Amino acid sequence: MTIRFVALETTIARHLQNGGKDANGQVPQRTVSDGGAIPCRHCLKPVETGDEYLILSHCPFPAAQPYAESGPIFLHAEECRRAEDSARPAPMFQYGRGYILRGYNDSDWINYKAAEVVAPDQIEETATRLLARDDVAYLHMRSSHMNCYQCRIERT
Repeated sequence: MTIRFVALETTIARHLQNGGKDANGQVPQRTVSDGGAIPCRHCLKPVETGDEYLILSHCPFPAAQPYAESGPIFLHAEECRRAEDSARPAPMFQYGRGYILRGYNDSDWINYKAAEVVAPDQIEETATRLLARDDVAYLHMRSSHMNCYQCRIERT
């Protein structure tokens, strides 16, 4: 089995970059990067010092249900090229403190038996093992420190 890391869809990014409302019904907040850890969820690259970015609420689920969390994410304020699906995590993920890999079933509900906190060098191995389970349809990768959504991980 192979896996792929999936960035935020371009249609969603463009909607938000063009002033569309976020998961909370608000227009994203625009600010300027000071060079800190500002990961764009569309291109999966850090926002460079001096570049504008958006702070917004995102819900990575297709419909409302008890496990459909929303939370803060960052996007480049200007259009950026979407990261291609990849069998490996984007380079920016090697610098995080750690990540939560959380499994979901076909109904988009959390699978409590398929969730782990991992170091950056364990993302690929753990994702492959969790996605090998019959009761896991896909994973979300989230920051272990703030629980912010990073990307989706799927079987190929």
